[in-house]
Amino acid sequence: MKIRGLLQILADPIEAPDEETYDVFAQSLPSHSLGFIDPKASALELTIAGRDLTIHQSPGVLSSNRSGGTTGAVVWKITPLFAEWISSDQNPLFTHGLLNSSSHIIELGCGISALVGILLAPRVTSIVLTDQSYVAKLVEQNIAENDHNGGRPPPSSAAKKSRPAASSKTKAHALGAAEQKHPGRVHFTPLDWETDTPTAALTLSDSARSFDAVVACDCIYNEALIDPFVSACADVCRLRGEDDSPDLEPTVCVIAQQLRDPEIFEAWLTRFMESFHAYRVPDEMLLEGLRSSSGFVVHIGILKGAVPNPESD
Repeated sequence: MKIRGLLQILADPIEAPDEETYDVFAQSLPSHSLGFIDPKASALELTIAGRDLTIHQSPGVLSSNRSGGTTGAVVWKITPLFAEWISSDQNPLFTHGLLNSSSHIIELGCGISALVGILLAPRVTSIVLTDQSYVAKLVEQNIAENDHNGGRPPPSSAAKKSRPAASSKTKAHALGAAEQKHPGRVHFTPLDWETDTPTAALTLSDSARSFDAVVACDCIYNEALIDPFVSACADVCRLRGEDDSPDLEPTVCVIAQQLRDPEIFEAWLTRFMESFHAYRVPDEMLLEGLRSSSGFVVHIGILKGAVPNPESD
Protein backbone atom coordinates (compact mmCIF):
# COMPACT_ATOMS: atom_id res chain seq x y z
CA MET A 1 0.00 0.00 0.00
CA LYS A 2 1.28 3.47 -0.90
CA ILE A 3 0.03 4.79 2.43
CA ARG A 4 2.75 2.83 4.22
CA GLY A 5 5.42 4.81 2.39
CA LEU A 6 3.89 8.04 3.67
CA LEU A 7 3.62 6.78 7.23
CA GLN A 8 7.27 5.72 7.21
CA ILE A 9 8.48 9.28 6.61
CA LEU A 10 6.18 10.93 9.14
CA ALA A 11 7.07 11.31 12.77
CA ASP A 12 5.99 8.47 15.03
CA PRO A 13 2.23 8.27 15.57
CA ILE A 14 0.99 10.41 18.41
CA GLU A 15 0.39 8.35 21.55
CA ALA A 16 -0.75 10.88 24.12
CA PRO A 17 -2.78 14.03 23.35
CA ASP A 18 -1.43 15.83 26.40
CA GLU A 19 2.18 15.24 25.35
CA GLU A 20 1.52 16.43 21.80
CA THR A 21 -0.19 19.53 23.20
CA TYR A 22 2.80 20.28 25.41
CA ASP A 23 5.24 19.77 22.52
CA VAL A 24 3.52 22.19 20.12
CA PHE A 25 2.68 24.86 22.69
CA ALA A 26 5.96 24.76 24.67
CA GLN A 27 7.80 26.77 22.02
CA SER A 28 7.58 30.51 21.68
CA LEU A 29 4.67 31.20 19.33
CA PRO A 30 4.15 34.43 17.36
CA SER A 31 0.98 36.40 17.91
CA HIS A 32 -1.50 36.21 15.02
CA SER A 33 -4.34 37.74 17.03
CA LEU A 34 -7.46 35.88 15.92
CA GLY A 35 -5.80 34.97 12.66
CA PHE A 36 -7.62 37.00 10.00
CA ILE A 37 -5.64 38.54 7.14
CA ASP A 38 -7.76 41.71 6.99
CA PRO A 39 -11.27 41.40 8.43
CA LYS A 40 -12.30 44.86 7.17
CA ALA A 41 -11.45 44.43 3.47
CA SER A 42 -14.14 43.35 1.02
CA ALA A 43 -11.49 41.92 -1.31
CA LEU A 44 -7.90 40.72 -0.92
CA GLU A 45 -5.19 40.69 -3.57
CA LEU A 46 -3.05 37.61 -2.91
CA THR A 47 -0.14 35.98 -4.72
CA ILE A 48 0.09 32.27 -4.01
CA ALA A 49 2.42 29.83 -5.77
CA GLY A 50 3.01 32.41 -8.49
CA ARG A 51 -0.69 33.05 -9.11
CA ASP A 52 -2.26 36.47 -8.60
CA LEU A 53 -5.70 36.04 -7.09
CA THR A 54 -8.51 38.34 -6.00
CA ILE A 55 -10.52 36.89 -3.14
CA HIS A 56 -13.81 38.48 -2.14
CA GLN A 57 -14.93 38.29 1.48
CA SER A 58 -17.69 39.67 3.71
CA PRO A 59 -16.72 41.84 6.70
CA GLY A 60 -20.43 42.55 7.19
CA VAL A 61 -21.30 38.90 7.73
CA LEU A 62 -18.29 38.47 10.02
CA SER A 63 -19.50 41.24 12.33
CA SER A 64 -23.14 40.16 12.20
CA ASN A 65 -25.09 38.21 14.79
CA ARG A 66 -25.86 35.38 12.39
CA SER A 67 -26.76 32.21 14.25
CA GLY A 68 -24.58 29.28 13.33
CA GLY A 69 -21.35 31.26 13.13
CA THR A 70 -19.68 33.80 10.87
CA THR A 71 -16.00 32.83 10.93
CA GLY A 72 -16.06 31.52 7.37
CA ALA A 73 -16.89 34.97 5.99
CA VAL A 74 -13.26 36.16 5.73
CA VAL A 75 -9.85 34.69 4.91
CA TRP A 76 -7.62 33.38 7.70
CA LYS A 77 -3.83 33.69 7.62
CA ILE A 78 -3.21 29.95 7.49
CA THR A 79 -5.38 29.38 4.41
CA PRO A 80 -3.06 30.71 1.66
CA LEU A 81 -0.12 28.86 3.25
CA PHE A 82 -2.03 25.60 3.44
CA ALA A 83 -3.41 25.98 -0.09
CA GLU A 84 0.09 26.45 -1.48
CA TRP A 85 1.49 23.51 0.49
CA ILE A 86 -1.27 20.99 -0.23
CA SER A 87 -1.08 21.72 -3.97
CA SER A 88 2.72 21.68 -4.20
CA ASP A 89 4.70 19.15 -6.26
CA GLN A 90 6.70 18.50 -3.09
CA ASN A 91 3.71 17.72 -0.91
CA PRO A 92 4.25 14.21 0.51
CA LEU A 93 0.76 13.10 -0.55
CA PHE A 94 1.72 13.74 -4.17
CA THR A 95 5.29 12.44 -3.94
CA HIS A 96 4.02 9.16 -2.45
CA GLY A 97 1.27 8.72 -5.02
CA LEU A 98 -1.68 9.14 -2.66
CA LEU A 99 -2.82 12.17 -4.66
CA ASN A 100 -2.53 12.51 -8.43
CA SER A 101 -4.42 13.76 -11.46
CA SER A 102 -7.15 11.15 -10.87
CA SER A 103 -7.82 12.12 -7.26
CA HIS A 104 -11.08 13.26 -5.70
CA ILE A 105 -10.76 15.53 -2.64
CA ILE A 106 -13.22 17.11 -0.23
CA GLU A 107 -12.63 20.13 1.97
CA LEU A 108 -14.61 20.62 5.17
CA GLY A 109 -15.24 24.18 6.37
CA CYS A 110 -13.90 25.85 3.24
CA GLY A 111 -15.14 29.35 4.13
CA ILE A 112 -15.59 31.96 1.43
CA SER A 113 -12.11 31.93 -0.10
CA ALA A 114 -12.12 28.67 -2.14
CA LEU A 115 -8.30 28.96 -2.13
CA VAL A 116 -7.67 25.26 -1.51
CA GLY A 117 -9.92 24.35 -4.43
CA ILE A 118 -8.49 27.01 -6.73
CA LEU A 119 -4.90 25.87 -6.12
CA LEU A 120 -5.63 22.13 -6.23
CA ALA A 121 -7.93 22.18 -9.27
CA PRO A 122 -5.18 21.91 -11.92
CA ARG A 123 -3.70 18.87 -10.15
CA VAL A 124 -6.69 16.61 -9.45
CA THR A 125 -9.86 15.35 -11.09
CA SER A 126 -12.20 17.07 -8.66
CA ILE A 127 -12.34 18.89 -5.36
CA VAL A 128 -15.61 19.41 -3.51
CA LEU A 129 -15.69 22.40 -1.17
CA THR A 130 -18.18 22.25 1.70
CA ASP A 131 -19.39 24.60 4.41
CA GLN A 132 -22.63 26.14 5.61
CA SER A 133 -24.76 27.55 2.82
CA TYR A 134 -24.18 31.21 3.76
CA VAL A 135 -20.70 31.13 2.16
CA ALA A 136 -21.95 29.73 -1.18
CA LYS A 137 -22.30 32.99 -3.12
CA LEU A 138 -18.76 34.21 -2.42
CA VAL A 139 -17.23 30.75 -2.83
CA GLU A 140 -18.73 30.46 -6.29
CA GLN A 141 -17.69 34.02 -7.17
CA ASN A 142 -14.11 33.39 -6.08
CA ILE A 143 -13.93 30.11 -7.99
CA ALA A 144 -15.34 31.67 -11.15
CA GLU A 145 -13.26 34.84 -11.19
CA ASN A 146 -9.94 33.26 -10.29
CA ASP A 147 -10.31 30.18 -12.42
CA HIS A 148 -11.26 32.40 -15.35
CA ASN A 149 -8.20 34.59 -14.80
CA GLY A 150 -6.03 31.47 -14.83
CA GLY A 151 -3.56 33.13 -12.48
CA ARG A 152 -2.60 35.85 -14.93
CA PRO A 153 -1.24 39.05 -13.40
CA PRO A 154 -4.09 41.41 -12.50
CA PRO A 155 -4.62 44.51 -14.65
CA SER A 156 -2.84 47.69 -13.60
CA SER A 157 -4.49 50.12 -11.22
CA ALA A 158 -5.17 52.48 -14.13
CA ALA A 159 -6.84 49.71 -16.09
CA LYS A 160 -8.96 48.80 -13.10
CA LYS A 161 -10.11 52.39 -12.66
CA SER A 162 -11.01 52.80 -16.32
CA ARG A 163 -12.80 49.49 -16.63
CA PRO A 164 -16.56 49.67 -15.98
CA ALA A 165 -18.06 47.46 -13.30
CA ALA A 166 -19.11 44.07 -14.64
CA SER A 167 -22.76 43.69 -15.51
CA SER A 168 -24.72 40.61 -14.55
CA LYS A 169 -24.34 39.42 -18.17
CA THR A 170 -20.54 39.85 -17.97
CA LYS A 171 -20.42 37.98 -14.66
CA ALA A 172 -22.49 35.17 -16.14
CA HIS A 173 -20.07 34.98 -19.07
CA ALA A 174 -17.13 34.74 -16.64
CA LEU A 175 -18.85 31.93 -14.80
CA GLY A 176 -19.40 30.05 -18.04
CA ALA A 177 -15.82 30.55 -19.16
CA ALA A 178 -14.53 29.24 -15.84
CA GLU A 179 -16.63 26.10 -16.13
CA GLN A 180 -15.30 25.49 -19.64
CA LYS A 181 -11.68 25.88 -18.57
CA HIS A 182 -11.76 23.32 -15.73
CA PRO A 183 -15.09 21.56 -16.30
CA GLY A 184 -16.31 19.90 -13.14
CA ARG A 185 -13.09 20.23 -11.16
CA VAL A 186 -14.20 22.53 -8.35
CA HIS A 187 -17.66 22.39 -6.81
CA PHE A 188 -19.32 23.80 -3.72
CA THR A 189 -22.05 21.97 -1.86
CA PRO A 190 -23.49 22.81 1.59
CA LEU A 191 -22.55 20.56 4.50
CA ASP A 192 -23.30 21.36 8.13
CA TRP A 193 -21.39 19.08 10.49
CA GLU A 194 -24.03 19.40 13.20
CA THR A 195 -27.02 18.44 11.05
CA ASP A 196 -25.74 16.58 7.96
CA THR A 197 -24.16 13.15 7.54
CA PRO A 198 -21.65 12.81 4.70
CA THR A 199 -22.61 10.26 2.04
CA ALA A 200 -21.20 9.16 -1.31
CA ALA A 201 -23.49 11.71 -2.98
CA LEU A 202 -21.00 14.39 -1.87
CA THR A 203 -18.62 13.30 -4.63
CA LEU A 204 -21.07 14.82 -7.15
CA SER A 205 -19.79 12.14 -9.51
CA ASP A 206 -21.27 9.12 -11.27
CA SER A 207 -17.95 7.27 -11.12
CA ALA A 208 -16.42 8.19 -7.73
CA ARG A 209 -18.05 6.88 -4.57
CA SER A 210 -15.47 8.10 -2.05
CA PHE A 211 -12.58 10.54 -1.65
CA ASP A 212 -8.81 10.14 -1.73
CA ALA A 213 -8.38 12.87 0.89
CA VAL A 214 -10.41 15.04 3.22
CA VAL A 215 -8.78 18.33 4.17
CA ALA A 216 -9.68 21.05 6.65
CA CYS A 217 -7.99 24.34 7.42
CA ASP A 218 -8.41 26.22 10.72
CA CYS A 219 -11.72 24.65 11.70
CA ILE A 220 -10.81 23.97 15.34
CA TYR A 221 -11.57 26.92 17.58
CA ASN A 222 -14.88 26.09 19.30
CA GLU A 223 -15.09 23.15 21.70
CA ALA A 224 -18.78 22.62 20.91
CA LEU A 225 -17.90 21.87 17.27
CA ILE A 226 -15.10 19.39 17.95
CA ASP A 227 -17.25 16.26 18.04
CA PRO A 228 -19.37 17.14 14.96
CA PHE A 229 -16.22 18.08 13.05
CA VAL A 230 -14.32 14.87 13.86
CA SER A 231 -17.45 12.81 13.19
CA ALA A 232 -17.72 14.41 9.75
CA CYS A 233 -14.06 13.63 9.03
CA ALA A 234 -14.55 10.01 10.07
CA ASP A 235 -17.79 9.62 8.11
CA VAL A 236 -16.07 10.85 4.94
CA CYS A 237 -13.18 8.43 5.46
CA ARG A 238 -15.59 5.51 6.07
CA LEU A 239 -17.01 6.00 2.58
CA ARG A 240 -13.83 4.31 1.36
CA GLY A 241 -14.86 1.06 2.98
CA GLU A 242 -18.18 1.17 1.13
CA ASP A 243 -16.47 1.80 -2.24
CA ASP A 244 -15.92 -1.43 -4.22
CA SER A 245 -13.56 0.15 -6.74
CA PRO A 246 -10.31 -1.86 -7.00
CA ASP A 247 -6.93 -0.93 -5.51
CA LEU A 248 -8.06 2.00 -3.41
CA GLU A 249 -5.80 3.48 -0.78
CA PRO A 250 -7.33 4.64 2.52
CA THR A 251 -8.71 8.18 2.58
CA VAL A 252 -6.13 10.52 4.12
CA CYS A 253 -7.38 13.18 6.53
CA VAL A 254 -5.27 16.37 6.61
CA ILE A 255 -5.96 18.96 9.31
CA ALA A 256 -4.16 22.32 9.46
CA GLN A 257 -4.73 24.83 12.25
CA GLN A 258 -3.39 27.89 14.02
CA LEU A 259 -2.13 27.22 17.52
CA ARG A 260 -4.36 29.32 19.78
CA ASP A 261 -5.70 27.55 22.87
CA PRO A 262 -3.99 24.44 24.28
CA GLU A 263 -7.19 23.24 25.94
CA ILE A 264 -9.17 23.37 22.69
CA PHE A 265 -6.29 21.73 20.83
CA GLU A 266 -6.02 18.88 23.33
CA ALA A 267 -9.79 18.36 23.35
CA TRP A 268 -9.74 18.12 19.54
CA LEU A 269 -6.78 15.73 19.45
CA THR A 270 -8.28 13.50 22.16
CA ARG A 271 -11.49 13.15 20.17
CA PHE A 272 -9.62 12.82 16.85
CA MET A 273 -7.53 9.94 18.18
CA GLU A 274 -10.67 8.01 19.11
CA SER A 275 -11.27 7.53 15.38
CA PHE A 276 -7.87 8.09 13.75
CA HIS A 277 -4.21 7.23 14.00
CA ALA A 278 -2.72 10.72 14.18
CA TYR A 279 0.64 11.97 12.91
CA ARG A 280 2.13 15.45 13.02
CA VAL A 281 3.69 16.50 9.72
CA PRO A 282 7.35 17.36 10.48
CA ASP A 283 8.37 20.97 9.97
CA GLU A 284 10.90 20.03 7.29
CA MET A 285 8.02 18.80 5.09
CA LEU A 286 6.12 22.09 5.38
CA LEU A 287 6.51 25.52 3.85
CA GLU A 288 8.51 27.78 6.14
CA GLY A 289 5.48 29.93 6.96
CA LEU A 290 3.40 26.88 7.87
CA ARG A 291 5.81 25.43 10.43
CA SER A 292 5.09 25.19 14.13
CA SER A 293 7.53 28.02 14.90
CA SER A 294 5.19 30.23 12.86
CA GLY A 295 2.26 29.28 15.06
CA PHE A 296 0.68 26.66 12.80
CA VAL A 297 0.57 22.87 12.75
CA VAL A 298 -0.55 20.18 10.31
CA HIS A 299 -1.69 16.69 11.25
CA ILE A 300 -2.52 13.65 9.17
CA GLY A 301 -5.08 11.11 10.28
CA ILE A 302 -5.68 7.57 9.03
CA LEU A 303 -8.99 6.03 10.06
CA LYS A 304 -8.45 3.21 12.54
CA GLY A 305 -8.77 -0.16 10.84
CA ALA A 306 -8.10 1.28 7.37
CA VAL A 307 -4.47 0.10 7.31
CA PRO A 308 -3.62 -3.31 8.80
CA ASN A 309 -1.57 -2.80 11.95
CA PRO A 310 0.05 0.63 11.48
CA GLU A 311 0.01 0.36 15.24
CA SER A 312 -2.29 -1.41 17.65
CA ASP A 313 -5.89 -0.24 17.27
